[in-house]
Order: sequence, then C-alpha cells, then structure tokens
Amino acid sequence: MKLTEKQKRFVDYFVELGDMVNAARKAGYSNASALDAPNWLNPNKPQYKPYLKDAIGKRLQKLKNERTASLSEVLEFMTSTMRGEVKEDVVVTEGTGDGCSEARVIQKQVSARDRLEAAKALEKRLGRFIALEKEEQELRNEKLRAEVAELSAGKADDDTVQIIDDLCKAEDEEL
Repeated sequence: MKLTEKQKRFVDYFVELGDMVNAARKAGYSNASALDAPNWLNPNKPQYKPYLKDAIGKRLQKLKNERTASLSEVLEFMTSTMRGEVKEDVVVTEGTGDGCSEARVIQKQVSARDRLEAAKALEKRLGRFIALEKEEQELRNEKLRAEVAELSAGKADDDTVQIIDDLCKAEDEEL
C-alpha cells in the first residue's frame, strides 16, 4: 500500500525520534490521533496498520545498511592501519617562551602498538578465509587424485608405451 504524505512524515519522524506520539504530532496528526499512534504498530489492536510497520522496518534497515561497515571495509581499514597508511590527530603543546605554551593539532602515523593490534585482528579475521581456502584446495586435490586413478584404471589393459621421436626425422629431412 502506498503511504500518504502524512504517513511518510510519521515514518521519518518516528525513525528520528523513536517516539510514536511525538512523531505523529510532528507529522501533522491531531492530538487525539497522535495519542492513538502506539496502536498503529500493535498487531493486537484494531487500529493496527501493517503497512506503517513495514515502512518503518524498511527505513531502519536502509539506515542500518548505510551506517554499518561491510566486512571488506573493515578489512581494508585494518590493512591500511597495519601498513601505517592511516594518520591520527594528536594534540601537542609547544613552549612559546616566558613560561607559556600553546596547543596545536598535528597528524602522526599510528603507533607500532596500534599497527600490531591491527595485524593481529586482521590475522584473526583472515584465518577463517585461509582455512576455507585450504579446505577448497584439499577438495581440488582429491578430485585430481580420483581423475588420475580413473585414468590409470582405464589404461591398466595397455602396458605398452610408445615414444615418438619427431626431432630426429626433422634433422634427417634437412640433410
């Protein structure tokens, strides 16, 4: 079901405020309707509006997807931290003379300890992928062994080996 403008505003305000009554008031509903807003999302009430609940759920999922880092983003950040590509802001104080000092912000490379922590975290996360790659490689090896065994079984009848020496023929023709 398509939402009205007022319902769209309600969804937006509810996601922003987290309070159904205030969201309904801000969306333009009367005070009596706003007080009834908690019943709109309660399936046990006759005023239940499943399309509003669905719209709020979709909106929250969209926000979650936009705000949550993906696995590749996390791995890229940890890798660049480990390599020292990430800079951090640090406040330093410098003496200006006469017993006075001045604070300023400078950028510096992350510490060796932070780089080591990033490497450990990266290793921990990549360990799962390495284990999967090893398992995949073992399966490929088993498949190749089975193919070799199958080919060997098919050639068990023919024990002769034929060697073709094309190189000598080509030399004889040139002479």
